[in-house]
Amino acid sequence: MIDNSTFGNSTALFHTFGCKLNFSETSSVARMFSEKGIRRVQSGETPDIVVVNTCSVTDVADKKCRQAINRFARLYPEAVIVVTGCYAQLKSDEIAAIHGVDIVAGTDRKLELLDYLDRWLENRRTESYITPLTDIRKFDPSCSRGDRTRYFLKVQDGCDYWCSYCTIPKARGRSRSGTIESIVDQARQVAEEGGREIVLTGVNIGDFGKGRDDTFFDLIKALDNVDGIERYRISSIEPNLLTDEMIEWVASSRRFMPHFHIPLQAGSDEVLRLMRRHYDTALFRHRVERIREVMPHAFIGVDLIVGARGETDELFERSRDYVESLDISRLHVFPYSERPGTRALDIDYVVPQEVKHRRTNVMLRISEHKLADFASRFSGTVRSVLLEHQRPRRPMTGFTDNYLKVEVKPVAEYANKVVPVMLGGGPGSGSQTETNGTSAYTIDKDTTEADKTYTSENADENALRVENGAKATLNHITVTKTAGESSNTGNSDFYGIGIYDFRVQESVYNVRSIPIENCTGSLEFGYIYPRGQALSSISREFIDDLKERFSTIK
Repeated sequence: MIDNSTFGNSTALFHTFGCKLNFSETSSVARMFSEKGIRRVQSGETPDIVVVNTCSVTDVADKKCRQAINRFARLYPEAVIVVTGCYAQLKSDEIAAIHGVDIVAGTDRKLELLDYLDRWLENRRTESYITPLTDIRKFDPSCSRGDRTRYFLKVQDGCDYWCSYCTIPKARGRSRSGTIESIVDQARQVAEEGGREIVLTGVNIGDFGKGRDDTFFDLIKALDNVDGIERYRISSIEPNLLTDEMIEWVASSRRFMPHFHIPLQAGSDEVLRLMRRHYDTALFRHRVERIREVMPHAFIGVDLIVGARGETDELFERSRDYVESLDISRLHVFPYSERPGTRALDIDYVVPQEVKHRRTNVMLRISEHKLADFASRFSGTVRSVLLEHQRPRRPMTGFTDNYLKVEVKPVAEYANKVVPVMLGGGPGSGSQTETNGTSAYTIDKDTTEADKTYTSENADENALRVENGAKATLNHITVTKTAGESSNTGNSDFYGIGIYDFRVQESVYNVRSIPIENCTGSLEFGYIYPRGQALSSISREFIDDLKERFSTIK
């Protein structure tokens, strides 16, 4: 167990669910542990401490967090199990009752976990440390240093919007932010450590500076002057807080990339009003069109919730038509999930689960078409790519300035450097646009494997890829995710089937979102990657609909 005085020679396993903000905070906790002599657990080692940083954005997120906590408690009965994050904040009693859990800490207590470990070592009792919502006022800085080429820098926390479907204000508290000076100092530290790209993250980053005289616009202008950082990206920003002035400034910025992520959530004004959003479809369209006017090459990602209470068939069709009319690059689609204590529960019309599934897949198909169209615009062009560090026997990967993921032939000296890359140049060009990501494990010849676990530890990475015409028969397999997050679904931590054929019990489903945890079947020409929904939740009606839409389905 842990040395009570020094924590020396102890190991910790960190498991993170949810948003980029959570990953940034986990990184800060891990660095804090390291300074006390607690190192990250290595493959084959048994951790002395397990820290689970949870999410509670949907009921599925809650379920996955519970499953992970129970799994870690079974796997490591001698370890100290620490649970923090949004799920811990909202349901501390439920978590504390899970056998094996030792420490429960709320969203604003993550940087105090070492103190709580000291207390636990003294009395060996389960303790909960939860700040009441009205008292959450402190801003704790965090930055994902040393984990990857891109750094995630927290600039803001909490939210004052109280959208009808959302529990985040209850979990994160009121909107608050760091000072411009402190955030600029952290950016300089990233540059000194060799970081080249920073993603600005928070719960509602456009609300930066609320209650003070400075604004988010002031912040990004200050960051633009930090030497050594070649790229910044703005994570999700509300359309009412993304001003035309800001868009025009980004277009001329030295370091801010042509990349925007803007939550829409619904393409009909009626549903937006039910959601208590702070804009309408006219304003959203204006923002997209203004971006396209000054940055035709910009990547525009859009969040969308389908099947919210009150979204009738007519309103969904209106939303679909609206989304199809927007010149955007990708949709991030989320089925509506009811959350206790939210105002949405007062809305009468409830969308059936199977209808949510159908609508989700309609919007996913639109997203795929828009991403393919956007990527095709740049085929044969040269764009700057920040390349990740090389991994054995795999291509180097990186993102263009406008957020297209590419693979290139490995060149060691290019790691963590911005280099020009020809996109979609065909065989022999050394590059290609890669929208499904890299793979932790590749099968390139016919094989049969059973009772095996495929694990991915990186964001936007396939756990397994089958290529070169190989056929892989996989029996009783488990696919897990130990770190990283998927940009396809901000809250996914399990894996699904890519856009190829996966045979389960003699049926073929050509669909992007069927997970395979503990399934039996055969995979041909496909990917297993972070995305999806529980297989048991997919209705027969949903499968029948898929069979009608895909000619390859038998």
